[in-house]
Amino acid sequence: MFTPSTPTPPKPYVSGHYTPLVDEVTAHGLTVHGSLPPELNGRYFRNGHNPRPGHTPTHWFRGSGMLHGLRLRDGRAEWYRNRWVRTPALEGAPEKGPDGVPDPRVSSAATHVVEHAGRILALQEANLPYEVTPQLDTVGAFDFGGALTTAMTAHPKTDPTTGELHFFGYSPVPPYLVYHVADAQGRIARSEVVPGAGPTLMHDFGLTARHVVWLDLPVVFHPAEPSGIPYRWSDDHPPRIGVMPRSGPAVVRWYEVAPGALLHVANAYEDERGRVVLTGPRYDRAGWEQSWKWWTGAPGHAPDPVVGATAHRWVLDPATGRATEAPLDGLVSEFPTINEEFTGSANRFAYGVAFPGPELTGYAVVKYDHDAGGRELSRLGPGRMPGEAVFVPADGGVREDDGYLLTLVSDLADDTSRLLVLNAADLGSGPLATVELPHRVPGGIHGSWIDDGDLPGPRGAA
Repeated sequence: MFTPSTPTPPKPYVSGHYTPLVDEVTAHGLTVHGSLPPELNGRYFRNGHNPRPGHTPTHWFRGSGMLHGLRLRDGRAEWYRNRWVRTPALEGAPEKGPDGVPDPRVSSAATHVVEHAGRILALQEANLPYEVTPQLDTVGAFDFGGALTTAMTAHPKTDPTTGELHFFGYSPVPPYLVYHVADAQGRIARSEVVPGAGPTLMHDFGLTARHVVWLDLPVVFHPAEPSGIPYRWSDDHPPRIGVMPRSGPAVVRWYEVAPGALLHVANAYEDERGRVVLTGPRYDRAGWEQSWKWWTGAPGHAPDPVVGATAHRWVLDPATGRATEAPLDGLVSEFPTINEEFTGSANRFAYGVAFPGPELTGYAVVKYDHDAGGRELSRLGPGRMPGEAVFVPADGGVREDDGYLLTLVSDLADDTSRLLVLNAADLGSGPLATVELPHRVPGGIHGSWIDDGDLPGPRGAA
């Protein structure tokens, strides 16, 4: 007797809100509801994993990068474009050459997109960055004129005072961690091996006015991991956070902390007592492993990619050599952002994407008030999921939250997407403007606002 087989369900990162697009589209004169703030003259670019048709990667993080961009000017949404970052990986090139050495150009380039010194770079932490044009066409792999010989993190930090770009490359083999600084003109001014680092998954880091903060936490290299991202939680790896001066020799002071994982740093700074304060969404082991099941499509995965991550604070005291830490909120949230003018200095507010969990049904954009201890939500309604909320300062703003949050929202109810512009000072007031996009944009990762003034000459006008 023939028994029909049960169809294998699609991986969660290629279905629902994350269903990949198959076409590259250009649309002009987008419909705007409400009023776009007139000072928003620039581009909002967002990156994310969008596997090519017919290909399902073994891990969410391995999907090919697709950039989505909107050009805003004088209260209008002039165009939308989506483009794959055209790397060898998009065409199926092997990650390693015939000699078994990884090819740094074979990148998914799918995690972030940033601007520095007039260049726009698509980033994925295991490889070289890829330069793209202001119209999202791929220029090619970028190695800072041959000065970058490691991979580059997807989370570089710009010092708002000096304009320097601080970043790192990490590896599962020695040297495990190399620190880089590029000056405001885009030239690498410093590259130095960080002593004492281990083979950990170091997705992000912290930058203060005087220090760099390294995360040596218990997700470590494990060659038997079958997903292609060779890291697993290990109870045998002592969790530590390292503090290293930005100037002078690379000397790291390590602080023991409780076991926990941290993908994204919200901010780091030195308080009035000289202690280093670090904030971000922390995973315990159960939350990390449940999230990893979604990221790999393993049986029994949760319905959402983020499980158990909650806002957390670590305080590292050089006077005692000890760390203290505490949760800041119980809401499940990820993709933290701040007003980046406060990178490295004390910030009151942070923003994020809130996921369904014990304290929330549905998705929302969340604003945390670290001084008052409260939070504010912008709930989007059934079937709607926001992406990372990028802060753009308002012209003439005097308060930290004087500005706007830009987020792409995926709506499964009508298979569409919209750009929402929210008032960062008052999330509850609803969108200031909504821009209709020509198709649904899959749930993605990170993005940036690139002001016209950051692109030289006619590049900023096109």
